Amino acid sequence: MPASRGKLFVVSAPSGAGKTSLVRAVLQHQPDLHFSISYTTRTKRESEQPGRDYFFVKKEEFEQLIARGEFLEHMQVFGNFYGTPRSQVEPFLESGRSVLLEIDWKGARRISETMPERRSIFILPPSREALEQRLRGRGTDSNEVIARRLADSLADLSHWDEFDYVIVNDDFERATRELEEVVLDRAEHLRRDRPEVTTLVRKLLR
Repeated sequence: MPASRGKLFVVSAPSGAGKTSLVRAVLQHQPDLHFSISYTTRTKRESEQPGRDYFFVKKEEFEQLIARGEFLEHMQVFGNFYGTPRSQVEPFLESGRSVLLEIDWKGARRISETMPERRSIFILPPSREALEQRLRGRGTDSNEVIARRLADSLADLSHWDEFDYVIVNDDFERATRELEEVVLDRAEHLRRDRPEVTTLVRKLLR
């Protein structure tokens, strides 16, 4: 008997909301869940490992991949290119293994158009102050870059209602558990239409 098709989970968040840490924690708890590694032309951060966090390539190589139709979606963000390779998604889904993507809301929208069966999750920070603190905590960007990222992050928040589920990352252990509940199909209580989510977004954007 052929394996049933795996499920596709798409996780997005404004920069600084902590989605990468949450995704890594869930992957440790769910070893059968495959993490789709994206391609990017941006410079590798000190803590990152090629082939674990991203496939780091030059712009010319990225353009060649586009020309060959290798991406499910791709776009330019903060002056750098990012793309989701088909090879990291389709073969695993076909084999019955579930896949998790960590991409921004624009990429998530494109994935939703081509793969409507996906389940999408948006991660929110608990406050604007926490968001700025996390952006500054990286220690890799100038004040000018941080200000731009904060403005862009707040703009990204307006797309929260395009996602199926919303998780507020105010407590890391609880947020990890909630993301895992989505993966395990136990997350009706985390649907986006909760009144408290709407209230929080209004505070973040005021």
